[in-house]
Amino acid sequence: MGHMRIAITGSTGLIGTALVQSLRADGHEAVRLVRREPTAADEVRWDPKGQEVDTAGLTGCEAVVHLAGAGVGDHRWTAAYKQEIRDSRVLGTRAIASALASMDTPPRVFVCGSAIGYYGDTGDRRTDESAPAGTGFLPEVCVAWEDAAKPAQDAGIRTVFARTGLVVARSGGAWGRLFPIFRAGLGGRLGDGSQYWSFISLHDHIAALRHLIGTEGLAGPVNLTAPEPVTNREVTAVMGRVLNRPTLFTVPAPALRLALGEFAGDVLGSQRVIPRRLLDSGFTFAHPRIIEAVRAA
Repeated sequence: MGHMRIAITGSTGLIGTALVQSLRADGHEAVRLVRREPTAADEVRWDPKGQEVDTAGLTGCEAVVHLAGAGVGDHRWTAAYKQEIRDSRVLGTRAIASALASMDTPPRVFVCGSAIGYYGDTGDRRTDESAPAGTGFLPEVCVAWEDAAKPAQDAGIRTVFARTGLVVARSGGAWGRLFPIFRAGLGGRLGDGSQYWSFISLHDHIAALRHLIGTEGLAGPVNLTAPEPVTNREVTAVMGRVLNRPTLFTVPAPALRLALGEFAGDVLGSQRVIPRRLLDSGFTFAHPRIIEAVRAA
């Protein structure tokens, strides 16, 4: 795969920033879709709410990676914020998918961000891409989000749904909040600690996105999670070991529900999601185990 031109939405987020850096380091051209007037040569305007995309700026792009959307863990889930989570994902995806479908020479591949929230609470059952959607707010959002990409699929663009787990990174996402707590020696398990967390290191997440772009046969849902999900109790032990801090605290479930509102269901919920399609397509993880992912972060 020679030099490529790749467009990215959500390029200022944790994943987007890392993806732009990774692509540029390898000599590829990264075009960033922004929701304001472009101020740099590598920026192209889009307006998800107004359903407008400057498709001229996407000319010659082989791939579009769509990562934009309101953060699930950023705010309490008020009715208004739930609407924003849903709209930001559904409207944004529909805008991009429709724009790509309208192009004379559309990109070959559309990698659309999604989440393992699709499956809902799966307990300790190993869950791969063949599993159905769960019930509740996040599964409903994920289903609507993926459905919004239909215009791109209908136009014959290879469309991949990157169903992302908990990204282990120091500077953002769910894990970005855990590091300071554990570093302060206040870390501990959540609830009874038996719930499974499906994690992936930031490095592996970026490598997986690039694998999705480059692997012709992959379309539809692909789980971006490490091969060995771990319980919250194991996560707690590893964080304590790597940061060399005690992990004596336990945050009881009722306190979490009070602090996090409805989002607590996802923190306390259990998801043991397996990256079957990544593994089957020959992807190799640099950090398959939680200890490696936390060390890397």
